[in-house]
Amino acid sequence: MKIIILLFVFVLGFGASVKKQADDIKDLKTRAEINEYKTYPNLLPVVEIVADRS
Repeated sequence: MKIIILLFVFVLGFGASVKKQADDIKDLKTRAEINEYKTYPNLLPVVEIVADRS
């Protein structure tokens, strides 16, 4: 009985570790994407005014 409980605890611990690692990888990807945008000088669209001055 103790072996079954030990295996169950081991599987739960492994699952929690995998879930934490997946969350960490997702967070790192988000940070990398944000840092990638920092290299661009300006992400605002360019607007041209074509109306005549009156």
